[in-house]
This record gives sequence, C-alpha cells and structure tokens, in this order.
Amino acid sequence: MRTVVINAQGGFRLEERPDPVAGPGTVVVRVRAAGLNAADLQQARGDYPAPPGWPADVPGLEVAGEVEQVGPGVTGVAAGDRVMALVGGGGHAERITVPADLLLPVPDGLSWEEAAGFPEAFSTAWDALVTQAGVRAGDRVLVTGAAGGVGTAMVQVAAVSGAHVVASVRRAELHPRVRGLAEDGRVDVVTLDQEAAHAPYDVVVELVGGEDCLQRVALLRSRGTVLVVGVQAGTTAPLRMFDLMLKRARLIGTTIRGRSPAEKAVLAASVRTSVVPLLAQGRLRVPVDAMFPLGQFAEAYARLGGLGKFGKVVLVP
Repeated sequence: MRTVVINAQGGFRLEERPDPVAGPGTVVVRVRAAGLNAADLQQARGDYPAPPGWPADVPGLEVAGEVEQVGPGVTGVAAGDRVMALVGGGGHAERITVPADLLLPVPDGLSWEEAAGFPEAFSTAWDALVTQAGVRAGDRVLVTGAAGGVGTAMVQVAAVSGAHVVASVRRAELHPRVRGLAEDGRVDVVTLDQEAAHAPYDVVVELVGGEDCLQRVALLRSRGTVLVVGVQAGTTAPLRMFDLMLKRARLIGTTIRGRSPAEKAVLAASVRTSVVPLLAQGRLRVPVDAMFPLGQFAEAYARLGGLGKFGKVVLVP
C-alpha cells in the first residue's frame, strides 16, 4: 500500500509498505479519506511523537473508510461497514489497523471527505467544552482561531449546547462563513482587537497559542475557564497569576493523543452516543476547505500550514 512517511529532515515522502493485518480486537480499514491536523506538522518537526503502538513515522490522526478485515474477538463490526475513527497516527495511507473500540459509524449521506474531518475536531471540541469545561445553555464562549478545523467544531459544539459564541477570526472574508455555522444570533464573529468588547466570557477556548494568549484570563467572568487546546503560534506564554486568582478561574490544558487506550475508548463511546447523532441529524456539519489525492501530499500539507483556511484539509487515497 502507499503511505506518507516522515523523513529524517522533517519532510514527507510517499512509500510502499506491506498491507496491515487485523489482530485481536482490531479491524483493517481501507482509507477513503483522511484528515490533516496541526499535530501532523508538529510530529514531522519532532515536537509531538506518536504514542506507543502507533507508527512513529506515518502522520494522520483521523480516517474514514470501509472495514476490510475483522480481527478475532471483534463483535458488532462487519466487513463493508462505513466507519471513521480518531487514531494515534498512521492515517495518511491506503489502509490502517484500528482498535475496534475507537470506531464510529459514518451517517448515511455523509461524504468520505466530511467523515474524515469529523473524528479529531469534534472529539476534541466535545471533550474540551462539554466534558471538561461543562459548557451549558446561557454561557458565553470565546473561540480563538475559529475558522480552522477544530475551531469550526468548537463553534458548533458550543452553539448546539445552548451557549452564545464569540468567534475570533483574523481574516474578515471568512466572517460570514463562520457566522453561518450556527443559527442566526447564536454566533458573533470578531477580529482579535474586538474580543474584549464582547467580554466577559464563561469559557475561553485557546486554539492559537503564542506569548499573549493567557492574557485572555482578564476577559473571563468570575469562576470562568480557559481551555488551552492549540499552540501553533507558540508554546510558551506568561500568566499574570493575580488575574487568575482574582477571577477564581480554571486553566485547563488538554490533548487527546497521549491518553491511554482505555481513555480513548471511553471518549469514542461518548462521541458515538452523543455527537454522531447530532451529525446525522444535520445539527453539526464538517466544512471541508480542500481535498488532495494522496500523491499530492506536499500540496495538502502546504495548505494545512497556510493562511485563510475554512474547515478541514483532507487527503483522498
């Protein structure tokens, strides 16, 4: 099978590798589409290694496709099933072995490209906003970097939970598209310099990072929460502790990739029962910015690292 491989210089190349075989508790998925994420670029730079048990040199955290093989001990899954999954790596290939307890069903009518952009973004959004921050109806939620794959998921999950969302997007031409992610009046779209005018917030979702990002603690309501989810603009930021103390605020850093297999299975079960039905009902959607054949991986990664994206970049083997 063809596989994208990270080379010694931190770049990518296409390579032929043996087809995987399903072992106990796993299935082999023929990949119809695979989402790209910032973690893929971080892994190539050596900043974000794959967890144990996943390919160390093959990027790709989310896939959608058809089950080709079912391993011993797997029940409730059959060859030909349309599935999607958040995986620990190895997704940018024509086939992948996936633990069966990570599989999510692909709703009828959902394209492979949309399915491939769902698992990472919406698992991250649901886990951070609902499970950890406890977002609820009436809350005010600020989402930074709201036009990207995870950003568009955060906006939608917050809105469908009944919160009012303020989406921070640098590029004005993307504002109408971000505003259209939820019903009228549920989302305000602002630029960076307008965030303070819409404060205070119950939850601030930090998807960008950088040295100034924790200054947003000052925008919180008392007992508010800052969720640090993305740090592409920089991984180090000073924090005025007195601001945190005065607000009696929570500061939560979160990522999914490094969690134990059991924790990932629990999250997948929650997404399967609570989030996939919203997708099937059309209450959530997956904006796809661009699609590339597997052989055009270089162009796909360049688009991922570029500016002005709205939604997901997807590889289509």
